Amino acid sequence: MKTLQQWFDSYAVSHQDPTNIAIHYICVPAIFFSVVGLFMSIPSGVLNSFLPHPIIANWAFVVLAVILVLFYFRLSVKVGLQMLLFSAFCLVLNYYISQYVSILYFSIILFIVAWIGQFYGHKVEGQKPSFIDDLQFLLVGPAWVIFKLFGK
Repeated sequence: MKTLQQWFDSYAVSHQDPTNIAIHYICVPAIFFSVVGLFMSIPSGVLNSFLPHPIIANWAFVVLAVILVLFYFRLSVKVGLQMLLFSAFCLVLNYYISQYVSILYFSIILFIVAWIGQFYGHKVEGQKPSFIDDLQFLLVGPAWVIFKLFGK
């Protein structure tokens, strides 16, 4: 497995333009947030008997727990903790949004809008998105943004 620095260095190759970076600071967390919402919208009947509260009795919590342990914490404890905090924020905010609107439709719209922004940013950059070469970059991107914003 690559080190954290190797992942960030590879990711940074196609993220040099200030406009693209600014777009990523908005759109990458929005995509992560919307994916959490999409997983939260999956019926979780079986989980309700094991997990006590709706914020954690959903598939988003299960998927995030696995990704945090198998990917982020293996790369770095610091990044793992940062992504744990961001993931918790996403779970809680999605839960509260779901009390007022359909989390499924909200997440789909946010997902589409944020990806349009991402592709525009890469058009400005003149580089293809990193995940085209390796899907793991879909997990590296959120860590890169969170680390850039809060990690130093």
